[in-house]
Amino acid sequence: MTRVPGLEFLELLARDAAPIEFEGPLVAARASGADADALHELQRAKVLALQVREVLEGRRRREAELSALFETASDLAALNDVDDMLRAIVHRARLLLHSDVAYLSLNDEEHGDTYMRVTEGIIAPSFKAVRLPMGAGLGGLVAQTATPYASADYFRDERFDHTDTIDGAVADEGLNAILGVPLLLGKQVIGVLYAANRERQPFGQEAVALLVSLAAHAAIAIDNTRLLAETQLALNQLESASGLLRQRTASVERAADAHDRLTRIVLRGGGVDDVVHEVRAVLGGEVVVTDPSGAVIASTDEATRPSDEELSAARRALGRSRSADGPGFFATPVVAGDDQFGALLLRRAAHLDQADRQILERSALVTALLLLFRRGVAEAEARVRGELLEDLLTGTDRDPAGLRERARILGADLDRPHAVVATELVGDRTRTAQAAAYLAGTRGGFAAPHDGRLVAILPGLSPREAATVLLDGLRPLGNRRLTAGAAGPASGGPAAILAAHDQAAQCLDAMLALGRTGEVATSDDLGFVGLLLGAGKDVGAFVRAAIGPVLDYDTKRRTKLVGTLEAYFRHGGNLSRTATDLHVHVNTVTQRLERVSRLLGEQWQEPERELEVQLALRLHRLVR
Repeated sequence: MTRVPGLEFLELLARDAAPIEFEGPLVAARASGADADALHELQRAKVLALQVREVLEGRRRREAELSALFETASDLAALNDVDDMLRAIVHRARLLLHSDVAYLSLNDEEHGDTYMRVTEGIIAPSFKAVRLPMGAGLGGLVAQTATPYASADYFRDERFDHTDTIDGAVADEGLNAILGVPLLLGKQVIGVLYAANRERQPFGQEAVALLVSLAAHAAIAIDNTRLLAETQLALNQLESASGLLRQRTASVERAADAHDRLTRIVLRGGGVDDVVHEVRAVLGGEVVVTDPSGAVIASTDEATRPSDEELSAARRALGRSRSADGPGFFATPVVAGDDQFGALLLRRAAHLDQADRQILERSALVTALLLLFRRGVAEAEARVRGELLEDLLTGTDRDPAGLRERARILGADLDRPHAVVATELVGDRTRTAQAAAYLAGTRGGFAAPHDGRLVAILPGLSPREAATVLLDGLRPLGNRRLTAGAAGPASGGPAAILAAHDQAAQCLDAMLALGRTGEVATSDDLGFVGLLLGAGKDVGAFVRAAIGPVLDYDTKRRTKLVGTLEAYFRHGGNLSRTATDLHVHVNTVTQRLERVSRLLGEQWQEPERELEVQLALRLHRLVR
């Protein structure tokens, strides 16, 4: 059977034989003695068969590349993270081109260059950190021109602007053949995708086309991922805004509820106690209201007093007119205009948000308004009480029964025993008088300025107790320790109170005359000296005139003439008892008295002069 020439080549193509096998038919023909024409036809058939094989091989390769591209597109579409997607692009580029390394750079619009973002197969740290100026190196030229560039021998390729930094990094990695294609979004280059080999070998058009196709998919995937990330960010921000809006709505509702609660307190005539309990109901914790001195006005926790740290924060808040915080508590000033009433303290471990702080500050404002209203009522009552006290002390109302009835209306009983206190009126006289009136009113008494002094009548106390209560109550106003005279208790109505006032006023004048400021004295303490000095005599001048030489002698010579005179008068002029009292001999007493006679004159023992000397000695001792 005769075989058709060239049929063997079709059989070889059919079973995808290796190129070397296509020499077989020619070798067999030569061996069988085929003529030249036959050999020529077989040679021609072999060439055509190899060409067909190459075409088929190229199509298979192209099909595999397209399949790989479709798989790449599918894989990239499934990735949502930008970094994961970029690593997948570089990995796929290296696989498709069978290159030693692959890497990707992104353009930096802010700095005007391009930088390495992802690498695979790279081992040199300098290469991973390189940045390429626009137009520098192969990658910089691709990024600038948006055109693929390939070089089989990078270091000898003069098309590129070689720099020491770029060439050094490429040399560190040992690369020679480099292919770079742009990542394009429309006409904008966002980066460059590379494949590179350490051997010098050219990249064919198919390799360039393949990398360009992969770069196109990659650019779209990058953009989609970016858009997805931006969308997700927008969704997260929207969700966060929605959450904040819900929180804000809840805060507004809580603030509105707190406002309604506080408004109802004001409308029904409630007090500070009602405010602190409402604040606790809304914000939780324990609530305390203190005055400027730190005294508690109202509290939800009667068993616990404010700590020193809390009181310090309350003073800071009041001084700066804004809130002050501490560990586990918050202090807000209670002020109305220029009037400072104290601070509102909230003990709560949990943090206060802005809405809670506003509620606390609104509560402090309502507290200030209630205290301002209460002070107005107290001032009105104080004026009425002051008018009654003025009439008691001046006698303008001669009707004792009328005075008693006016006092009864104010809740006082003038027939009860009352202590009367007269003290200095210094500093801010208005505030001092208001504070004294309020203090006296809380104890069922009266206080008001009178004749340049501050006078208070307090029931149920001894004179000294009444003076202590009054002065302690005025101390937070910043006054120095005041001088006070006290008398009583006065029982029997208006006339007895008026008499006790006169005694207290005389005691105050005597203490001021004696220079004993900042002390309290009663009529029993001063005796007849109080009556003598009640008009404000010059005590120092009187003492100097009466016994000045004796005082000077004792001071200069450290003698005891003054003590001898006091003992002499104390024992009625008896020399023996005087000597015994002083533990000296009678002659010593006689000698000392003779020295006094030389200093004061022989007339010092005459009755009128002797009385002056005794009074001067008593005043000298009181002053000391």
